[in-house]
Amino acid sequence: MTWEILNIIGTIAFAASGALVALEEEFDFLGVIVLGLATAFGGGIIRNLLIGVPVASIWEQDVLIMIAIATILVIFVFPASWINYYWEKWGSFFDAIGLSAFAIQGALFAEEMGHPFIAAMVAAAMTGTGGGIIRDLLARRKPTVLQKEVYAVWAMMAGLLIGLGYPKELPPLMLLFGTIVFLRMLSLRYGWKLPYRSIHNENSKT
Repeated sequence: MTWEILNIIGTIAFAASGALVALEEEFDFLGVIVLGLATAFGGGIIRNLLIGVPVASIWEQDVLIMIAIATILVIFVFPASWINYYWEKWGSFFDAIGLSAFAIQGALFAEEMGHPFIAAMVAAAMTGTGGGIIRDLLARRKPTVLQKEVYAVWAMMAGLLIGLGYPKELPPLMLLFGTIVFLRMLSLRYGWKLPYRSIHNENSKT
């Protein structure tokens, strides 16, 4: 039950994220629904393709799909001032919950199928961040997860631990879940970024 609640929270957060980006880009009603669903479930679909799970298994998550659609409809009809206020206050936290829950879920899928730890890392990263990448590409934005921010790293860390034999019982998994959420929020609080280079800036100095 605890794991199901976390998946619901993550689905709500990712669906809301996709819907908000669609509204910012002035998508129509159908576009808002498509982008919200793509953000919530796109990462899981990519993971399934990579590790050999039938893509059609997405339809077994009918409850989560209904929850995602309900979330998108709420975002579409609520006043912008309410949405902006509450999303700014709680959005990052819910997003961290979604990242952690989906990353662990993806890694467990890969590990249970007997794949090596590299596959578990990729499955974790894609499940946790793939939806956001699809969202940004459909909205013609640069994927935020690929722009210096420490985001996918935490998902890959969860995948590495699970791929190397991290305990699968609920208490240690919940500890890992809480650690990923904490590290994600800590990286936001202190603005941690990955190393990067800009050849444009280097060229301007020559």
